[in-house]
Amino acid sequence: MTEARRVRGAAAREAGRRGEVWAALWLMAKGYRILGFRLRTPQGEIDLLAQRGRVLAVVEVKRRRTLEEALEAVGADQRGRLRRAGAALAARRPALRDAAVRLDLVALAPGRLPRHVPDAWSGA
Repeated sequence: MTEARRVRGAAAREAGRRGEVWAALWLMAKGYRILGFRLRTPQGEIDLLAQRGRVLAVVEVKRRRTLEEALEAVGADQRGRLRRAGAALAARRPALRDAAVRLDLVALAPGRLPRHVPDAWSGA
């Protein structure tokens, strides 16, 4: 791997972590409790796991120029993995067994406030 590629990768990872922190703060301001960051499961990695009431939100954080680009950045296969990962986590945690698992998106764009889209792919 070239040095330039390693540096770009490190910068991208750092930007991703900052984006996830911004998304978590945004969700907490909306009344969500953050249960985890970057949770690795056999099904895939969950950027944020958040809860509000009976809703367990599996949150994907995407930084793109527009909301539409952020929504399109998560394909059907990834959505399926995220749904399965959220359901598996909820099944393993007694306090979450009765929670409704939902896929949310927090879209970040330069110069704009975060945009939270609950149940972002309900029609997909």
